[in-house]
Amino acid sequence: MQIACLSLCLGLAVAFAGHHAEQDAQHAVRKRHRRVAVHGKVWLTKNCIWLGGLLRRKNAVVNKLADAAAAVMRDQTLSEPERHFQVHTIQVFQKELNESEHMVFQAVQSLQRALQGDYRDVGNIKESSKQRLEALREAAIQEEQDYVELVAAEKHQQEAVKSVLARNKTRSIMDEILEDVRKAADRLEEEIEEHAFDNNKQMQGVNIEAVLRVEDDEENGGKRRNKSNQREVEDDLGLSMLIDSQNNQYVLTKPRDSTMPRADHHFIKDLVSVVMLSLPCGWMCTLVGLPPMFGYIICGVLLGPSGLNSIKSMVQVQTLGELGVFFTLFVVGLEFSPERLRKVWKTSVQGSCYLCLLMVLSGLLWGQVLHIQPIQTVFIATCLSLSSTPLVSRFLASASRGEKEGDLDYSSVLLGTLVMQDVQLGLLIAVMPTMIQAQSGDADSFLFESLRVLKLLAQVVVSLAVVMLLCILLRSFVVGPFYKKLHAESKGSKEILVLGIAAFVFFMLTVTEFLEVSMELGCFLAGALLSSQGHMVTAEVKGCFEPIQDFLVIIFFASIGLHVFPTFVLYELTVLVALTLTLVILKFMMAVLVLSVILPPGSRHIRWIVSAGLAQVSEFSFVLSSRARRAGIISREVYLLVLSVSTLSLLLAPILWRVTTHRWVSRRTLGIT
Repeated sequence: MQIACLSLCLGLAVAFAGHHAEQDAQHAVRKRHRRVAVHGKVWLTKNCIWLGGLLRRKNAVVNKLADAAAAVMRDQTLSEPERHFQVHTIQVFQKELNESEHMVFQAVQSLQRALQGDYRDVGNIKESSKQRLEALREAAIQEEQDYVELVAAEKHQQEAVKSVLARNKTRSIMDEILEDVRKAADRLEEEIEEHAFDNNKQMQGVNIEAVLRVEDDEENGGKRRNKSNQREVEDDLGLSMLIDSQNNQYVLTKPRDSTMPRADHHFIKDLVSVVMLSLPCGWMCTLVGLPPMFGYIICGVLLGPSGLNSIKSMVQVQTLGELGVFFTLFVVGLEFSPERLRKVWKTSVQGSCYLCLLMVLSGLLWGQVLHIQPIQTVFIATCLSLSSTPLVSRFLASASRGEKEGDLDYSSVLLGTLVMQDVQLGLLIAVMPTMIQAQSGDADSFLFESLRVLKLLAQVVVSLAVVMLLCILLRSFVVGPFYKKLHAESKGSKEILVLGIAAFVFFMLTVTEFLEVSMELGCFLAGALLSSQGHMVTAEVKGCFEPIQDFLVIIFFASIGLHVFPTFVLYELTVLVALTLTLVILKFMMAVLVLSVILPPGSRHIRWIVSAGLAQVSEFSFVLSSRARRAGIISREVYLLVLSVSTLSLLLAPILWRVTTHRWVSRRTLGIT
């Protein structure tokens, strides 16, 4: 009994002690909450008082600055430049104070919006971050404008100092002349200043971007560094490079001060690198029995992003390479007389259209097997149906005289088909918006865009008719007298002749581009029109332009190598080799089938060599596939596959051409068709 009573008393004591401990803990928590609440109220009150004091001080300073500006305007002892400088400086300081106050309240509103948002929603967080980014960009632009105004104020201050010095001393005649020149230079800068930033920043479609400006320090081994000295940046502006948030790199195209000559040293260094490395690469390929164009492509691989990554002006190098395509087609046109063109135009048009149609049908079939959307398969098949005109022209130029003598028909049919494919290229670029609408699945828009395609086809037919009519008129009334005048004026020098012929080529290029047909077609027709003046004219023009064409073609093939990525090819070597071989064999067999149908019976023996020239993919597939990737028609993976397969087909093309021409010449020698 005593033990039971003792146990009961002990339990009650423990329970009573636990109850007191719990009460003590709750009391401590309440006390802590009261202390935190009191501290929070004190912090809030203290900071509100501090902020209110800052705003009152700001208003007082603004009022004093306004009084000071009014006093400066009333002061008649100051000169006009001094008065303008002081008032401008005061206004800049007032603006800085008002902007600082605006940023404080903007930050408070941003915090309020953030607290009201749902942080479980990623889209809401993204929108909030986007708003802060836009605010920072606007603040950066405002700060840039303030800095420009301060620079202007400093300029006015220097003007005032010069004015004071001019009053205190007697200026010489030279000082007066320099002062007049300075004023004229200031007027010139004001006249040529375009204010491109201020004029364009409010336009629709203009986005504000944060960019990095990087300078190349040539004195320190070409290492990049950020320059803090504004004078150094302005002096080296020709070497500056801008990098945006998407890692796109930009170079200066037009400086603010157009009176000072600038040079893009990056572009000069890139050209020097390409030319210097193309020589040993092309030489080595010639020694091992390969076409030198292989070496030029290897040069581009070594200097491009997958190699040394030393090419900074990739877009400029590729643009210069495009001139190689234009002059190549011009030289090709010199080989075509209008009589030869009339012979093969029907075969060329039918052949290019039938090949494109067969490639599209084959693509749709493979798309059904692999479950690929029809729009993607149509676009990819159309891209892969195009063949490289510059590559084939190099094949024909390197052919021996014995291979071509008496059998010029195959070159006419081959080049005519390639030129018509260039026309199809322009049409494909024009209908790309329709493919984008079809990809989005909007039925009404797709129907509207389909009608637009029919309209485009009609426009192409009309444009081709206009071009042909223009060519007839030029051949009958312009080309002959124009060339005779150039030839007469260039007796002592070839400069006038080269300049005049180049102007004629670019005129035809501009006409066909304006009619939305194809710039390459214009270059080809320019050569064909000149070839109508006789063999002597053709030989003279070719002698002047072939060196220019050869140099630009080297740049063109090197620019192809810039898009070759050996690491990706090695990773997917099996797939890429299988796709490339399948594509080359498929195009070869399709070309043989089409040519067997459309060629006359007496010329069907050339179908094998023409098909070998068409069994590769044009370099313009790079351009089309890149546009399709940006538009969302094809994915990144498909783009890389098209790029790699096109490049490998260009590398296999010389081997197929050499084997086919060797067998064809052997069979022709033995009298076998």
